[in-house]
Amino acid sequence: MGSETSAGPPGAPSTEPGRITRQMSPADRGRVWKWLPGLYELRHYRRSWLRNDLTAGLVLTAVLVPVGMGYAEAAGLPAIYGLYATIVPLIVYAVFGPSRILVLGPDSSLAAIIFAVIVPLAAGDPERTVALAGMLAIFTGVLCILAGVARLGFITELLSKPIRYGYMNGIALIVLIGQLPKLFGFSVEGNGLLVEAAAFIQGVLTGMTNPATLIIGVATLLFILATRRFTRFPGVLVAVVGATVVTGALDLAGRAGVSVLGVLPQGLPSFTIPWIQLQDIGPLLVGAITIAVVSFADTSVLSRSLAARSGTYVDPNQEMIGLGAANMATGFFQGFSISSSSSRTPVAESAGSKSQLTGVTGALAIALLLVFVPGLLKNLPDSALAAVVITSAIGLFEIADLRRIYRIQQWEFWLSMACFLGVAILGPIPGILLAIIIALLEFVWDGWRPHYAVLGRAEGVKGYHDITRYPDARLIPGLVLFRGDAPLFFANAEQFHERVHLAINASPSPVRWFVVAAEPITSVDVTAADMLTELDDELGQARIELVFAEMKDPVKDKLRRFGLFERFGDSHFFPTIGQVVNVYVETSGVEWVDWEEREKSA
Repeated sequence: MGSETSAGPPGAPSTEPGRITRQMSPADRGRVWKWLPGLYELRHYRRSWLRNDLTAGLVLTAVLVPVGMGYAEAAGLPAIYGLYATIVPLIVYAVFGPSRILVLGPDSSLAAIIFAVIVPLAAGDPERTVALAGMLAIFTGVLCILAGVARLGFITELLSKPIRYGYMNGIALIVLIGQLPKLFGFSVEGNGLLVEAAAFIQGVLTGMTNPATLIIGVATLLFILATRRFTRFPGVLVAVVGATVVTGALDLAGRAGVSVLGVLPQGLPSFTIPWIQLQDIGPLLVGAITIAVVSFADTSVLSRSLAARSGTYVDPNQEMIGLGAANMATGFFQGFSISSSSSRTPVAESAGSKSQLTGVTGALAIALLLVFVPGLLKNLPDSALAAVVITSAIGLFEIADLRRIYRIQQWEFWLSMACFLGVAILGPIPGILLAIIIALLEFVWDGWRPHYAVLGRAEGVKGYHDITRYPDARLIPGLVLFRGDAPLFFANAEQFHERVHLAINASPSPVRWFVVAAEPITSVDVTAADMLTELDDELGQARIELVFAEMKDPVKDKLRRFGLFERFGDSHFFPTIGQVVNVYVETSGVEWVDWEEREKSA
């Protein structure tokens, strides 16, 4: 480990004056460190992080154990395999994963998919169920790695800040509502936020609350919230230990019916090749594709959101590789498909995690518990764990910056709200997809109905400007300068055509040259190219020259492929609007004196 003054991991903010971020050197980027970001981070580890990572890892352990066991049972596997699927991925991701505090493991969004794939194929055979789950994880891992190597991580570019805020707020609400029954000492049936909320309210009204459980949970919750301002004090760990000691000393599990974690199963995972039958490959591949898409979508949003909160950068392609490596490894060590955890990651973050050493600490702690003291956490109350998760969920809510977004761009605020409601009501993945679809529709709408302007020469102002913004701008007789602020493509081609005719008809003098100020046009498709051909024919019949100014070279290249550049001729393309005006004035003989020329002559 390096000194305390050493810089952080790749892309992390630097504390050195005059620097913004720390990136891999070109030499490191081309070496093995590119593929092993966790080891690269270890080379630049700060000693000041060690205490936070170890403490956060111990706190995380208390949450990892019950959640992992619960999701294993939900996936149709014995509970112990949930711990196997927790230990191995945390260690592997710490080596291959780019995120500093992301926690991987069994996930609720995958449990139902795994169950639906392996249980019918296993036909009640426990050993076959475990083998199928392992091979499903291996297939998932291979797909994720291939996607990462193919650099398909670009899909995360669709996840704007409002979408990430909506996702995190929705996840926070789901986690919070899901933990309330445990805090009150009872359980509810049903999936989905609305169903769980209704069941919780009904449970409280019908007297299902366990008073002792609620007192333990609320006391833990208040203690954690009260000590959060003391950053160096391990409030979460102290609260969990205190709740465990009090529950055991007073025998609250036996006397008051307080639900506790209980004794853990004993034993560690071993390397095993999960043998399957040939006819299983098809269904497992279909399931693996589904799991890979769901897990990467969930992981990429959470990872990018956490990176944005900490001011770091996460390579989405390496994120795929890290996720794939973790899935492959757990498949060979009696585990099952895993993803990021939107409930356990905030626990690590709120407990002060600084790096993936937190996850490694959690994995090693579980391994030690399973081998040496499986009964150490037997008196840990479930309500205390619920309190830990609730405080973490509270920290996920993003409100302040949403107010700012509402003030400056309301449609993006409502996009965030749509994502929030979609995640909260429909679930994380459908909610994200809904928000992305809305964002893409908005983007297409902007290109479909862009701003169009006729440009004139405003007195005392450099350049040529929209005459609706500068009503006193002068128009050059016989010359129309026209600008459309969007790429030319199928959705706006016809409207562009119509606006050209309107601009010509609105001209106070007969038009000789029609100039398209093409600087905002970044692309042209086939539909738009055909429209330009038709427009050129129409203007030619009216003895109007169609001219382009400031067109980018890549757009010119497209016009060459479409055969339009040769049609118009090189003389009809000008690098600036000013040059178009000068050539037009010289060749047409119109009387025009620019204000700059007038000042020079004066």
